[in-house]
This record gives sequence, structure tokens and C-alpha cells, in this order.
Amino acid sequence: MTLRIEQVSDGHVVILRLSGRLQSEHLEELKAHIEGITQKVILGLDQVKLVDREVVCFLVACELDGVQLNQCSPYIRDWINRERTSP
Repeated sequence: MTLRIEQVSDGHVVILRLSGRLQSEHLEELKAHIEGITQKVILGLDQVKLVDREVVCFLVACELDGVQLNQCSPYIRDWINRERTSP
């Protein structure tokens, strides 16, 4: 299964709904989507089933830049929290 990105906007917020496997080879495409958006960005992660470490580090950086992560699975959230606190 590959990654799908669906973009929804209400004029104030842009939600990027992601589904499938989010892996390091998808990061350039996802970064390009995010960089082109001037409104607040929310990543909808409820349909993301698999990530790798590079993606988790990217998600940590996204949160630090103000991107909101919605409906993140518990295992991905735990991994993000561990990466955030690791030296």
C-alpha cells in the first residue's frame, strides 16, 4: 500500500488526510504539500498504518513548527514522544 494525501481546506485551516504507509520515501512529497500552504496545517493521521524512524523525526519537527497532528495512533504518538525526549 502506498501513501495517499487528500487535501481539504475551509479557508482558515488546511487538513492533509494521510492514509497508508508513511515512509521516508514519501517525505519530499509531503514536505512539498506543507510548504505550499499558507494557512494552519493539520495532518490527519488516523489512516496511517506504518511509519519509519525518519518519518517520526519529521513529525516531531512538524509539531515544533506548529503543524497539528490529529488522530495519531497510540504507537506513533508514543514513538514521537520518545524521539522528542531522546538526546
